Amino acid sequence: MKWQRSRGRAASAGAAAMCVAAAVCAVMAAGAVVALPDRSWAAAGEPSPYAFDPEARQITGAATTSDAEPLEPGATYRDSIGPGDKLVYRLNLDATTNAYVSAVAVPQLGTTVAYGDKVKVSLQDSRGNDCSSNDAQFGSAGRFPRPLAAYAYRMIEAGAYSCQEAGPYYVVIERTSADTSTPEPWELEIRHVSEPGLVAAGPSPSEAPSEWPSASPGPAGGVPQERQGGTSFFDAESLADGEWTARIEPGESLFYKVPVDWGQQLFAGADLGSSDGRGFVTGALAMSLYNPARGLVDSTGAMSYNGKQKTTALDPLPPVAYENRFGSRVGDKEMRFAGWYYLRVSLNPQVGEEFGNKPYGLTMRVNIEGRATGGPEYDGPAGDFAVGDGDGDPGGPGGTGSDGRMVLVAVGGIGAGTVLVLGLGVWTLLARRRAGRGPGPGMGAGPGTSTGTVEVPTQHTPPTQSYGPPSAW
Repeated sequence: MKWQRSRGRAASAGAAAMCVAAAVCAVMAAGAVVALPDRSWAAAGEPSPYAFDPEARQITGAATTSDAEPLEPGATYRDSIGPGDKLVYRLNLDATTNAYVSAVAVPQLGTTVAYGDKVKVSLQDSRGNDCSSNDAQFGSAGRFPRPLAAYAYRMIEAGAYSCQEAGPYYVVIERTSADTSTPEPWELEIRHVSEPGLVAAGPSPSEAPSEWPSASPGPAGGVPQERQGGTSFFDAESLADGEWTARIEPGESLFYKVPVDWGQQLFAGADLGSSDGRGFVTGALAMSLYNPARGLVDSTGAMSYNGKQKTTALDPLPPVAYENRFGSRVGDKEMRFAGWYYLRVSLNPQVGEEFGNKPYGLTMRVNIEGRATGGPEYDGPAGDFAVGDGDGDPGGPGGTGSDGRMVLVAVGGIGAGTVLVLGLGVWTLLARRRAGRGPGPGMGAGPGTSTGTVEVPTQHTPPTQSYGPPSAW
């Protein structure tokens, strides 16, 4: 049946609704989720859950290398690990690509952890040699449950004798827990990413810079902007130069991401606002920085809080350079590639016990110093190791998730719920126009006419947000 375009208000309203509906359909067809930031947990006074990547594949770590399942490059996986467990996974690597595997360990909220509780990630070749290993632990100043992340890698390096050949490699993830810690499993988010080799055009860099600017820059200036953080690496909110304000609950972790290109230097700090009441909390606010492969760069967790405003900052780090990887200082050598760097800020739940279980003011201070320079000449796509491959506008509304699968739809301030309502209005419009026409040709009646009236539902329930199964917490 051929539909005819009506005149008058019905036509303009219908066209507008159809345009909105078409935008929604286009987003849905692209495999995205139409969503608004879900802050319902804040209204309920409960910390938000960790938002696991919805496309993460379920996997079971093996007890031995013989039974290890493979991790594909570019893929994210989910598993869990108990105290004292050792899980093994397999990598199939060539002889030219640098491989990185990270593990984010997520303890349940309200559980007990000790300062030495940690997650360790190792990468080994088929001969049992360690290519590298790193761990992350809570530390003596911040003994409260929060996401921890660490990574290990196989790096192709001139003059190296082990871990250079193609073949099977093995990732080993271990959890260490004190007897006094809660024995519940920690959820794991595992990611395998590849960094291409360099184009063979002369000698490769092999020495890390020894000097760089170490003086912290002054205040960025301007009016602080509100930017509520995400709950994980996946939905981290983007930040640029400046001051950004948020509210953080005791026990909650907020995630942000910052684009740092080759040659640029990142400075970051966090301020915890004042509060009524009396008390004293050691290790009140913990902040960590991770590189684009989710390797731990630096952390600070020694802030003590007595109700007065407090501040903490990361130590000065070198500008991003390929050569940093050849350094000897832990942290500095993790500033080895361009891309999106992640900040995680966690508030000790003891702050709520001492000063009240309520949202606290948080200010993030970010400075990106220096002009972007040309990076190494990769012999393939840079993937995660380029700022352009990230998503979200750090100076704009933000909040698209770490890889663009979540899309926030805003049309002139219209929220996603309203967009869906207008989409429903399209069907109402079309149904009423069809009713006004009567039966179509060949069905016993002539063409009908529009009544000029469009009814759109005035009440609706927005789609329920889901950022991972409740069992994760």
